[in-house]
This record gives sequence, C-alpha cells and structure tokens, in this order.
Amino acid sequence: MELQKYSVNQQLIETVLAWVQSGEIAIPEIQRPFVWNTTKVRDLMDSLYQGFPVGYLVAWRNPNIRLKDGSTSAGKKILIDGQQRVTALRAAILGEYVVNKDYQRVKIKIAFNPVHEKFEVANPAILKNKEWIPDISEVLAGRATAFSFTSAYLAANPEVNQERVVKALENLFAIAKKQIGLIELAADLDIETVTEIFIRINSQGVVLSQADFAMSKIAANKEYGGQDLRKAIDYFCHLAVAPEFFQVMQDNDSEFAKTDYFKKMTWLRNENDDLYDPDYVDVLRVAFGLEFGRAKLSDLVSLLSGRNFETRTFEDEIAERSFASLRQGVMTFMNEIEFKRFTMIIRSAGFVDGKMVRSKNAMNFAYMLYLILRRKGENPALIEKYVRRWFVMMLLTGRSSGSFESQFNSDIQQLTEKDFGDFLAETESAVLSDAFWDVALVQSLESNGLAGPYFQVYLAAQAKAMDKGFLSADITVGDLIQQRGDIHHFFPKGYLMKFGLTKGKYNQIANYVIMQQEINIKLGNKPPKDYFEVLHRQIDQQSRDFGGILTTADLLTNLEMNCLPPIGMEGTVENYEAFLEQRRKLMAAKIRDYYFRL
Repeated sequence: MELQKYSVNQQLIETVLAWVQSGEIAIPEIQRPFVWNTTKVRDLMDSLYQGFPVGYLVAWRNPNIRLKDGSTSAGKKILIDGQQRVTALRAAILGEYVVNKDYQRVKIKIAFNPVHEKFEVANPAILKNKEWIPDISEVLAGRATAFSFTSAYLAANPEVNQERVVKALENLFAIAKKQIGLIELAADLDIETVTEIFIRINSQGVVLSQADFAMSKIAANKEYGGQDLRKAIDYFCHLAVAPEFFQVMQDNDSEFAKTDYFKKMTWLRNENDDLYDPDYVDVLRVAFGLEFGRAKLSDLVSLLSGRNFETRTFEDEIAERSFASLRQGVMTFMNEIEFKRFTMIIRSAGFVDGKMVRSKNAMNFAYMLYLILRRKGENPALIEKYVRRWFVMMLLTGRSSGSFESQFNSDIQQLTEKDFGDFLAETESAVLSDAFWDVALVQSLESNGLAGPYFQVYLAAQAKAMDKGFLSADITVGDLIQQRGDIHHFFPKGYLMKFGLTKGKYNQIANYVIMQQEINIKLGNKPPKDYFEVLHRQIDQQSRDFGGILTTADLLTNLEMNCLPPIGMEGTVENYEAFLEQRRKLMAAKIRDYYFRL
C-alpha cells in the first residue's frame, strides 16, 4: 500500500500566524511585492467573519538535514501556495507592514463597523466616524481585551443597539479562532511529484514551476543568505525592465543597499536596452548551468535542500556549497561587462530589437555558453562567432523549445568536456545538413503568422546585411525594425480575400515584407502587378510617389535583397502560389548564407 503523499488538516488562523512568526512556516514570498489590492484584503476578512471558506494553504516540509557534527536538523515547512492570503492575514490581523508593488513598506488598515457588520478599507471619512473601528489589528493583535475594548466602544457610541454590537464584536474577536485548511506535502517527495500534486489540488489550476520551488527554497533559507539572494534576483529582474525603480529600491531597502549584490546591479539604473530582459527563471537557468553544469531546475531544488544524489540523504554541507555556488552564478549573471558584451554579440547577429527574440531559453543558453567560454579562456573573436551561431541554430532547429532540459543537460556536458569548435561542427553536421537548408527550412517557411522564429531570423539576416526595406532607397531593415516599420503583405490581404483566400493562405511568411509606413499606405490593396506598373512609371518620370527608388537597377537590387523573385512584379492571384514557392527558397538560401557568415 502506497503511503499518503500529503496530509490535510484544519488549523486555527492564530496558530498558522504563530508558526509564521516563529519560523516553523517560512514564507518565501515575504520580500516580494504584495499584489493583492486592499479591497481583496477587506473581502478576505469579511469572508472569515461570515464563516465562509477561504481556500487551502499548501506547505512542503523541507527534508531533515544531517549536520556536520552528525546530528540532524528538522526541516521547516515552506509555504508554496497561499503566500498572499497569509500576508493579508498578517497585515489585517497583526498590523504588520507589507511590501507593495513599488517595494515600499506600507500598512493596510481594515476598518470594521459593528453596527452594520461591515468591513471597509480605512479612509479619512472612516477615521472621523466613531461608529467605525479604524484598524481591526488594534483589536485582533491582542493589544486590548475583548471586555475593555467593547466597554470603550459602547461608551463612545451610547446610541447603538448594545446587544447587536456586543455580538458583532464577539464575532470580530473570534476571527483569529477561525480555521483554515493546511495541506502539508511530505518531505520525501521529489519535485516532479510535488509539482503534479500542486496543480491537481490548486482550485484555480495555477501552474507552479520548478523555478518557483527553487525560489521558495532560496527565500526560506536564513543560514546561507537565501533571503538576500532572493532579493538580488528579484531586484535585478525588476530593474532590467524598469530602471526608474532603482531609487525606490535604494530608499526602501537600505539594508540590501549595503550588500555586494546591490553594487553589482547599480549599472541598471541607467540601462534602457530591452534586448534581454530576464526574469527570475532566466537568472536561475543561466546561473545553475554555469556553476553546476546542469539544466534541470528540479536538481537545483534538491541541491539547495542538501541532497546527496548517491546516498539519497540530505546533508548540510551540500546545501551550503550549493548556495555558495548559486550565489557566484547570480553575481556573474549580473556583471555589467559580461551582460553587455553578450547582448552586443546577439545584436551583432542582426537581432536589433528585443521583440525579435521569440525564445528566452535560446537567450539563456547562449548567455550561459558565453560565460562558460569566457571562463575557459576561449579566444574572444571565436566566442562571438560560436555564440552567434549556436543562438541562431537553436532558433532554427527548435533546440530550445518543448522538453528542452534534457537536451540542454547533454549540451552543457558536451561543451564543458570538448573543444567547443569541434562540438559545434559536429552539431551542425547533424542538424544543419543540406537537407535541412534545401527542404526542411523551406517547408518550415510554409506557415502562416509571425509568432515562430523563422521570419524573425530572416529579418535578422536582413538587418545583419544592412538590407534596405522593401522599396526604400535609404532606410534599412534594421532601422525599420527599431522604428516599428510596417510588416506588409506583398500580395495585399484585402486583394487576396476578394478571391476567397483564407487567413492561412494570405498570412504566409513568404508573403511578408518590411517597409516604411507611408509606402505601405500608398500601395493599398492593389495587386503587385498594378503597383509595380506605378513604380515603373515613377522611374520613367523620375517622381517619388513610392519611396526614393529612381532606377530599374536599384529596383531590381531592392527586390533581390528582399528575396522577391521577378515573378512578383507580375503578381496576380493566378501566380500567387508560384510566387510563394519561389520566395521560400530564396528566403531559405538567404538564411543559410547569413548563418555561415556569422
């Protein structure tokens, strides 16, 4: 008979809060923003008052760890679901501060009117009305006895229905005695099982990733600086997106501002580049792969818990080493010089805008590859070549999508054990054969929509080659990407729809070109045959109705750099399919030439 994987118990709210205060339950999100609005806190208190259910908390007990002296330390519970509810309870009942979305420490004051049995967020009008208790934490945190508080309230409000008010105040004082469900997951469960259980018992179907579990382990650790490490990851990611947050962080977390982490990230206050805006998952993946030579974040969770994979026991020394290694990886990730050199390399491959990068995993592995090669002392020029090629290869082959962790694990092992030039050549031979370029890539371009990587890699090839936009004499594709040029249907959508072509047909990748908005507007819904007739007249008359191209040679050059076959100039619905077929081959050939020039 298989053992129960978790236990379900009802606990008094005051007991849960006491466990949190004592550290028996660790709240990993305590340093992250409290995302509930104040009205949601009010509604939670009203539900408890009314006796309505408020859901379950989910805790996962840390395994017992063997200490250096041979003794055993009992693992504490980590709250992995219900952080916002517990934080709301601590704020409303105990009067504790919360960290808001601006990382400022604020108090949430929930008021209660015992006459009408109504909760509300405290406001100036309530503060002036003696019927209201402006802050229920003054009642519930044990700062006054029920008898003395009730007597004082009735004395201040002699006109109220005393029996009703006394009963309401009794119910208010009883909130901390209400119960809340606590699901406790067993300590010996592996991360995959915990993830599956979490998804199944979470009423909202929320997926908690292995990165979330890792962050929980980090934040709940006090012995090895886990809380500051957690803050460093969160703050860095926040600053990367919003540099203006720097002053807020400095003003509201003066203790963190004294750490080495803070010094490592100060450069972000003036950084507005959005090519690579990592989140906490990205930071963990890169740091873990760099320092541990692994890709599966479930392994990181185990190592931070002190797991010995050979003996299947948990040892304090392993946990200590793991935290130290992860700290080093995070510090390296945040290094200004390394980060900027890496993004410069990706930009030099033609990816001039963050929206062109459709795979964070590819960026993460490329950054990790860059850092590993730097650490191995590889020639800088070769590093640039290797990182560009591997990054684009991942995008084209889907190596960084789907169930990628096993592939990444294998790749990390190979690149640390072999000369990377040899490994790259082997991989290219395996996945980038002539059949890939001539058949597989051409078939991949036979798709609709721009969500996939292929059109973005094609645009990167154009940006790298300094190609001009469609029908532009001077404006480059790189300029258009960064200045939000138009992605235009070469055969206009409206024109093709007249002939009954569906979205899947007119939104073909091979029917897209990037161009200046003003030129796009003038083309309208004319078929290519019609608007090319206008272009030829423009050349004959030396006018400038459609951009600045004034010679036939320049026009043909522009078509060539935009992979547009001559048949396009005679484009009508009758030869649309032939045009697509020819252009896919030209686009694939351009991408191939681009790749081997990286």
